[in-house]
Amino acid sequence: MSSGLAALSCYRRRFDSSDDDLDDATTKADDAGRPPLSARAGKRTENAWPPYPPPNETELERAVRLEEEREAKLRSDSIDRELEAERQSVRRGRKAETKLLLLGQSESGKSTMLKNFQIHFAPNALRAENDAWRAVIHLNLVRSVNFMLDALTRPIPSPTNNDGSPTVPSFSNRLSATPQPVGDLRRFKLTLSPLRQVEVILARYLSANEVTSPSEGRASPAAQPQASATDVTIRGGHTWRGLFRRWQNNGDEQQSRFSASIVEAVENARQILDACREDVIEMWNSPSMQSALRDEGVSLEDLSTFFLDEADRVMRLDYEPSFDDILRARLQTTGVEEHHLKMETGAENGEHWIFYDVGGSRGQRASWVPFFEDVNAIIFLCSAAGFNEVLEEDRNVNRLLDSFTTWKTICSSKLLASVQFILLLNKMDLLDARLKLGIQFSDYVKSYKDENDTEHVTEYLKRKFNAIHRHHSPEPRKLHVHCTCAIDRNTTSAVLLRIRDTILLTHLTAMELI
Repeated sequence: MSSGLAALSCYRRRFDSSDDDLDDATTKADDAGRPPLSARAGKRTENAWPPYPPPNETELERAVRLEEEREAKLRSDSIDRELEAERQSVRRGRKAETKLLLLGQSESGKSTMLKNFQIHFAPNALRAENDAWRAVIHLNLVRSVNFMLDALTRPIPSPTNNDGSPTVPSFSNRLSATPQPVGDLRRFKLTLSPLRQVEVILARYLSANEVTSPSEGRASPAAQPQASATDVTIRGGHTWRGLFRRWQNNGDEQQSRFSASIVEAVENARQILDACREDVIEMWNSPSMQSALRDEGVSLEDLSTFFLDEADRVMRLDYEPSFDDILRARLQTTGVEEHHLKMETGAENGEHWIFYDVGGSRGQRASWVPFFEDVNAIIFLCSAAGFNEVLEEDRNVNRLLDSFTTWKTICSSKLLASVQFILLLNKMDLLDARLKLGIQFSDYVKSYKDENDTEHVTEYLKRKFNAIHRHHSPEPRKLHVHCTCAIDRNTTSAVLLRIRDTILLTHLTAMELI
């Protein structure tokens, strides 16, 4: 009882001054001529805060009520601060993250353009992936060498016997039919045979043990002749770049033993490559070998000619990939692969850019749609040199005409109505080379009626893509068009800076910061 009276006395001293003010307010009209509080109390709603004192409230009840109101106010202020902190965190996250979606056909240059972004804005992170890229480059080279040997030693059917049954195919038929001396070709096939195992080792390394021999699942050269070597294919979402570091740092004993064996196998593969270096150089530089490949219908430009020309450097035991080597490494993505770039240069240093690199074949385009939401910009790549090519998955469809159709579909999407569009007409070097060879653009694009040179063809492509974008976009928006050669770092650098400025400006506008 005594403690209760002491508390009451304390509250009375605390609120005596406020009581006088309240009594004056309840009995006097204010300066605006409104009735006193006592007259207006009945108009207050039940949910008004703070509530008016209930009638006949005792001093103790009043003290308890005021204390509860104070605690409630503290809780409310704390919740408000937490909500504001969460809003600020979300805003900072949106400001720091820029999401970009790379779209286009297979082999349009999406992965190469992504590597350009890495070289220009995150070079240190790309250098940390050298081990993985070395394996890709070596696999590119080895597959080309093995493909050439298969093409020149592929058995061909001999004439049929008198009873109509075919004779047994023989390698000697093919060897004698080629200008290359039979002895040299047989020697190359023998001395370079260890490269078969190197191909298996590297494919297993890059595919995280998901793919065994690269020859599995495809027909033999005798059964299915091919005009070019197959590219390295990686499943989307596969963290192949970090495999080497993960194997080295894995703490699981059984996995560590497996990892150690893989790392040892990769090192052995590098030694084999170094030992086979001279023979690869001799075979590739042989004029009769290249002539024989052309006679077999092999497309030399589809081989890894850059690495074959650089075999003396690339196959050495101490080889470290340069940025130009990484740009020319051929790697095909299936599905969707997400890349996080922490910018290392310029005003955007420290910001995070997220790239979604998606498979471009027809069967994989359905996987694009889920990534249409919450992206800042779409970078669409079209191979300008694809006017005389057909789709790998449908030999009846022209690649350039398919790009027009795909572009129309993307522009029409309402999900992308507010997204910035950037169009890259890629492989301009190949377009120029083909037009100079006399290949007529109008033979493949019937609506084209102008001169057969790079300048006029490029202007036609720009007008065509701009017209599709303007007529099919749900809302008016600006289209940014750039002509690129993704393997030329010097010319691509200026384009990347313009793309960066465009994306940052769009991002800041969306955040209402400008």
